[in-house]
Amino acid sequence: MTRQNVSSGTPWEPVVGYSRAVRVGNVVHVSGTTATGPKGNIVGIGDAYAQAVQTLKNIQSALEKAGARLSDVVRTRMYVVDISDWEKVGKAHGEFFGEIRPATTMVEVARLISPDMLVEIEAEAILQPASSP
Repeated sequence: MTRQNVSSGTPWEPVVGYSRAVRVGNVVHVSGTTATGPKGNIVGIGDAYAQAVQTLKNIQSALEKAGARLSDVVRTRMYVVDISDWEKVGKAHGEFFGEIRPATTMVEVARLISPDMLVEIEAEAILQPASSP
């Protein structure tokens, strides 16, 4: 089976030894993703909702690079540093996945890599086989 590694271009991917997403066959795994903007800055400092939105946009971009769509997502995992932000993060998740409704988990963690990061989300997608004519 063919493996496709997808990079977001961040400098730490080769240092840590990971890919933003990996596609094997019709399955795409998206690594834990944060609200990192195109210039490497954290978007929405202090705002869990804004960070969740940017994180989900980053996941959508990784999926598209791997040939998948948000509608292919079957599982997400959300990590927040303050569980009292669950409604803000959940609202953003619902805006992206409200009709798709993947299985999901949200848990509070002690901290993320940067103290400015409030949310990290990972996703798994399964692409449907192409329809035969």
